[in-house]
Amino acid sequence: MTGSTFFTTSNLGQAARAGLASLAVLSLAACGGGKDRPKADLAASKITTIGVNSYLWRASLEALAFMPLLQTDSNGGVIVTDWYTNPNNPNERMKVSVTILDQDLRADALRVAASRQVLTDGVWVDAPVAAATIQKLEDVILTRARDLRRQAIAGK
Repeated sequence: MTGSTFFTTSNLGQAARAGLASLAVLSLAACGGGKDRPKADLAASKITTIGVNSYLWRASLEALAFMPLLQTDSNGGVIVTDWYTNPNNPNERMKVSVTILDQDLRADALRVAASRQVLTDGVWVDAPVAAATIQKLEDVILTRARDLRRQAIAGK
């Protein structure tokens, strides 16, 4: 039978393997969606098991280490402290809340809020928190986060 293609057992197996290999290549090509793969960055913030920037998270925990922690949520990026009274000033106490809003190490990815109370006639009364206090805490966290990233890049 000239002009016809006959499949024997051996060339049928070869054809099947070739077809499966073609399907595998096509399916792998479809997975990429035509997008370029990101370049490797040893200090990438997104290579982490937490939901927010790992450097901001670690820096925030370090900055608040002297205060008792009430709640931490690494996926949501929330740290809430309990009331802290400075032993040198027992008539005043502070409570801090840090929220990390992004996976990138940026200043606008960090939000710090604080509450302050003063003891008046045996009762804790809300008092204003100086904006400079919150700004200073944000600066401490951001500076430490940048240092942690630099150390990760340098391989320390």
